Amino acid sequence: MPRPSCMVFAARYLPPDEIRGKEVIEVGSCDFNGSIKPYVTHWAPKSYLGIDMIEGPCVDKVMNADTLEQEFGPESFDIVISIEMMEHTRWWRTSLTNMKRICRRGGLLLITSPAIGYPYHGYPTDFWRYEIDDFKKMLADFEILGIERDESGPGTFVVARKPMDYQECDLGPIELFSVVTGRRTREIDEADFKSPYFKRQALKVRLKVATSRLYRWLGRCTSKILRLK
Repeated sequence: MPRPSCMVFAARYLPPDEIRGKEVIEVGSCDFNGSIKPYVTHWAPKSYLGIDMIEGPCVDKVMNADTLEQEFGPESFDIVISIEMMEHTRWWRTSLTNMKRICRRGGLLLITSPAIGYPYHGYPTDFWRYEIDDFKKMLADFEILGIERDESGPGTFVVARKPMDYQECDLGPIELFSVVTGRRTREIDEADFKSPYFKRQALKVRLKVATSRLYRWLGRCTSKILRLK
């Protein structure tokens, strides 16, 4: 679910001249509560393609981020955008590698994602939190043009350009903070989903959803009562 600050960051680093005539792909494009698509398409890109794992508004193709290179081929887009998606991909190395590979040399990769402190939100899954230092390591093979901490989330925003002499860096040693384990780790094991820590996080989400539904139900009941008076 994009925060307004995500959209502001994207608009700042994707001015009209950067978009016009370019081939753009958004990875994780489903519009749950706002989308970057209207801004991008307003500035006349050559094409805009939105992909997501589920059908919905702003989704042109249903597919997994882990198969981007297989589907489109290497260096097939000028701009690759991922807004609030990376926390939802369990195999983040594969997803990020695919996004890097489909980006043309000289092209842009823009990512926004929650940072440590952002609550667990399993819609439908939630695995990772990304800090500034994490993205610096993850994008060591790109030229970082801008990287910011978003305190309203909290979150981390980054935009980077793929160099003409691109050589892929090794993501293997990098550890990220996982909301499943409550600590930094390289991978998530199946046993981690049964841990007391994760069960507490999942319970908080269920209680939040149940409370929201209860308030909506009470609101509808109140409206009906007022109409009867």
